[in-house]
Amino acid sequence: MKKIIQVNERPPLGQAIPLSIQHMFAMFGASVLVPTLFHIDPAVVLLMNGLGTLFFIFITKGKAPAYLGSSFAFIAPALLIMAQHGSPYADPLFSNPTPEQTAQHMEAFAYAQGGFVVVGILGCILAVIIYFFGSRWIDVVLPPAAMGPIVALIGLELAGSAADTAGLLPADGASIDPRGAAVFVATLAIAVLGSILFRKFFAVIPVLIAIVAGYVLAAVLGLVDFSGVGSASFFSLPHFQMAKFDINSILTMVPVILIIASEHIGHQIVTSKIVGRDLLKDPGLHRSLLGDNISTAVSGLIGSVPTTTYGENIGVMAMTKVYSVWVIGGAAVLSVVCGFIGKFSALISSIPGPVIGGISFLLYGMIGVSGLRILVDSKVDFDRARNQALTAVVFVTGLSGVSINIGDIQLKGMVLACIVGMCMGLLFYVFDKLRISNDLEQN
Repeated sequence: MKKIIQVNERPPLGQAIPLSIQHMFAMFGASVLVPTLFHIDPAVVLLMNGLGTLFFIFITKGKAPAYLGSSFAFIAPALLIMAQHGSPYADPLFSNPTPEQTAQHMEAFAYAQGGFVVVGILGCILAVIIYFFGSRWIDVVLPPAAMGPIVALIGLELAGSAADTAGLLPADGASIDPRGAAVFVATLAIAVLGSILFRKFFAVIPVLIAIVAGYVLAAVLGLVDFSGVGSASFFSLPHFQMAKFDINSILTMVPVILIIASEHIGHQIVTSKIVGRDLLKDPGLHRSLLGDNISTAVSGLIGSVPTTTYGENIGVMAMTKVYSVWVIGGAAVLSVVCGFIGKFSALISSIPGPVIGGISFLLYGMIGVSGLRILVDSKVDFDRARNQALTAVVFVTGLSGVSINIGDIQLKGMVLACIVGMCMGLLFYVFDKLRISNDLEQN
């Protein structure tokens, strides 16, 4: 049985460094994808991901292990805002911009940054409200029969993303690259078998070992492009720019608060189950939500993208049983360093999709299993019709592809399932109160 390294434990430096590198590798592929989609400097994103994680650890008093990576919830409204402000990248076929077009795009992105800042501030206000009114309402509106499937959906709805990243879902009838498939299988197999068979210190870094082995195999098979490493400068300064604000961009971005609040609560609950502590009570949902949203606001203010607690890193904790905030903090420091060392960040950026997909395949599944564990540990009684209905509706809502549009924001998947589960939980709570009231009146 693996030795558990608790939240406040500080592993020896010789162990902590590879453990931190493992966490950084786990988040890197997805976190760098967001600035790539926005056509901005990934170095400033790596810098603010690291600093945001350190903010989070400080604000939560070192009691909530979480790595803050780039949030995907803001992508759609941000792209819309940039298109509205004349970004040349609004044309999906656009490439090779002139310096003038690059400047035009960055100005358009500055208005999206303004939206990031406002949503981050609203999230901080929500944290203050929770501080004064508490978080007991979560137990009312999200009973275990709803929370279990919602947490499972965090991982399950990302399963397709992992397969797509690995190249297993080719478009337009194209065939799967056998080299990529081989790298995917090898990476996944090493991670799975390593988590079972490795002993001593190797037992807590199977993800890192799998990534390194998968990368070497990918390089041998010709799937690694080293050109970016060769052209990258050794030292480089991230590109900073201040946010700009206008009311239309802000209104376009504001509905995202529904998504990030639901996502944050789900992540904190699944992390609580993994580490064996109720993080909603200590350090408290208000502290974790505040840390998350301060990071988003500051990141948006100076030219980076919003942040969120990362499922990939939650999966690493579930798999390795290493929960130390010192390890997470070490990964954050490494991310900050990467923001200034161009060649190192370029080297990590060269990790091919089949390697990232192979690791994500397992880590997302670990999150899904954590949701099922909530149902088991809470001893949810499925002989009760209400529990059957609650779990069934939440699962189907999240997996069916059903969506609701609020302005330019689309609610679907786990977020929509969370909202539906909350509505049903609140409805059942009201029914219980009315029934108790009627029983009292009859007596």
